[in-house]
Amino acid sequence: MPEIPWPDPWLRDGAILLRPWTRDDLPAIVAACQDPAVSRFSPHIPYPYGPADGLGWLESREPVRLSGEGIGFAIVDARSDELLGAIGVAGIDRLLGIARIGYWLAAQARGRGYATTALRLVAGWAFDGLGFARLELTTDPENVRSQRVAERCGFRREGHLRSHMLIRHSGERRDSLIYGLLPGELT
Repeated sequence: MPEIPWPDPWLRDGAILLRPWTRDDLPAIVAACQDPAVSRFSPHIPYPYGPADGLGWLESREPVRLSGEGIGFAIVDARSDELLGAIGVAGIDRLLGIARIGYWLAAQARGRGYATTALRLVAGWAFDGLGFARLELTTDPENVRSQRVAERCGFRREGHLRSHMLIRHSGERRDSLIYGLLPGELT
């Protein structure tokens, strides 16, 4: 697969900027991922989360982009560069034109519309800049905030996937709700 190009210009609005990850983000990543809600609702994030976890994850970002398998962005405050969260495109099937979007926010960034704004920016770019025909996201049935973010952006709930996610740190299997978005539906 060809590499995924970075958007030019960077994805931004008045409050947030979506940029590549750097090693300088490591302390903020580790701090944010200490929140049990992040690992509970993001099945690939271990708990507890330490510097080695963060460094391994950071070092995997560019090879994933270069391989065409996905691309991840740091969600940061556009003025201060404070890390607010993460958003990325993964699970890419170029033949079908489908990709998945996932996101998380640090506890202090929740409830301010940052996830909604980031999702709108990435979804618009995925359709217009990368040419995807469908975007999907899954969320835990108990993660009502994430469901509301998806719905505010025009994603439609399409189903309930039983025993869909394996939570890395607990070994527990959890259900997921799946949402889909087609070009022209982004709000």
